[in-house]
Amino acid sequence: MTHQEDFHGHIAYIPERKHIVEALQRIRPFVHRTPVLTCSAIDGMLDARVFFKCENFQKVGAFKYRGATNAVQSLPDHLAELGVATHSSGNHAAALSLAAAVRGIPAHIVMPENASASKKAAVHSYGGRITYCAPTLQSREETLAHVLQASGAIAIHPYNDERIISGQATAAIELFEDVADLDIVLTPVGGGGLLSGTALAARYVSPRTSVIAAEPEGADDAKRSFHAGHIIPSVSPNTIADGLLTSLGEKTFAVISRFVSDIVTVDDATIIRAMRLVWQRMKIIIEASAAVPLAMLLDKGIDASGLRIGIIISGGNTDLDKLPWMEHRMDIE
Repeated sequence: MTHQEDFHGHIAYIPERKHIVEALQRIRPFVHRTPVLTCSAIDGMLDARVFFKCENFQKVGAFKYRGATNAVQSLPDHLAELGVATHSSGNHAAALSLAAAVRGIPAHIVMPENASASKKAAVHSYGGRITYCAPTLQSREETLAHVLQASGAIAIHPYNDERIISGQATAAIELFEDVADLDIVLTPVGGGGLLSGTALAARYVSPRTSVIAAEPEGADDAKRSFHAGHIIPSVSPNTIADGLLTSLGEKTFAVISRFVSDIVTVDDATIIRAMRLVWQRMKIIIEASAAVPLAMLLDKGIDASGLRIGIIISGGNTDLDKLPWMEHRMDIE
């Protein structure tokens, strides 16, 4: 792997092309090759050609299964048999649980007590062994440390891990294989696993394609970090896109700071509008976090006119009893 010094002066290793190719080969037997869909109505609104890579159709309903599968399947047998562990209240918890179950090893998941019932149920259904903690980062990390000590399991970080980054990159590799001559690829950004993987995929496979991230205004730490040149932690984020609340990691930032063209923010009202638009026009279920890139285009965050644009739809896990356009009762037509 190539490397550079991160903002602390540590060495941050950047996956090379061969690592992403190996990840693609490693996970192919276990993941869905998700479809790329288009929508003429959305193209007309934007005066652009938009290609949606639908990771909402991935196992566990999100791109996270790619990285989790790559991490789990890359473990040598003597380590894998110890099991894996993480702290997560979202898609990574479910993804790691299923990836571990497929390999026949235990998955220890630390989840905050206030995690949604649907997410707890998903982890249980995939065989994850849940340990609950207080809903603070300190409690999550301390509880995970205890779990690791007691179980001997291998920690798998949700995004700040080269194996995770390489696995997430495979979604963009497939997109580039299916759609030629993309001008831009857009992803949402939270911890940066999908964004950094996509940026590396573009650099290695489609270097003429720019990679731009979209981020909620109420959780804009990645944009501020990108422009400051160092990580600015997320503090009290407030957005409907609850999958994008985490801060960037040192390993993801090392990639993002070098290979991403820009990070652009958009407000929650437009995110909800974009989410509903996809449900109505494309007839597919996406979560609010996955709607952020389209929202940014609808908000004219960049000039999309005449361009060929790829969007990675990051996931489709949403609470059907709490749809945002019903809860917020806003005019989003």
